[in-house]
Amino acid sequence: MATNNPVATVFDVAAYILRKLGPVSAMKLQKLVYYCQAWSLVWDERPLFGERIEAWASGPVVPDLFACHKGQFIVSDIPAGDPECLDQDAKDTIDAVIQFYGNRTPQWLSDLTHREEPWKNARQGIPEGARSNAVITLDSMAEYYGSLAANDEEEAE
Repeated sequence: MATNNPVATVFDVAAYILRKLGPVSAMKLQKLVYYCQAWSLVWDERPLFGERIEAWASGPVVPDLFACHKGQFIVSDIPAGDPECLDQDAKDTIDAVIQFYGNRTPQWLSDLTHREEPWKNARQGIPEGARSNAVITLDSMAEYYGSLAANDEEEAE
């Protein structure tokens, strides 16, 4: 597991996503920052941002980002974010995540996270649909998504 400090905040990542995609639903933005964090752990071997991710009923959510856009169905701006704080590796990772997940619907993204181990493990013992602030750990994300990347590399050989 990488010990590097994050290069940016979740607000910087969200602002970069919005710059690339334009306005998106709050749910989609939450899932995209989650996948950016996950794949940064695998590809760059470091967390992209330091804010915690929780296993909410609707899937992974960064509470600090939620507080910033609370009440907005469509998010078009993250005033606290500065995409210029991101280094090139971070931008490349976010671009790759956007390329793969960016055209997916918010519900598709939410459903996908519900089938994946980090969210499921964090919610173990929590009734379906119940509120929770259980943390999805960086280690669980790195392990799970790292195993997906390893499977993809094996299949490509």
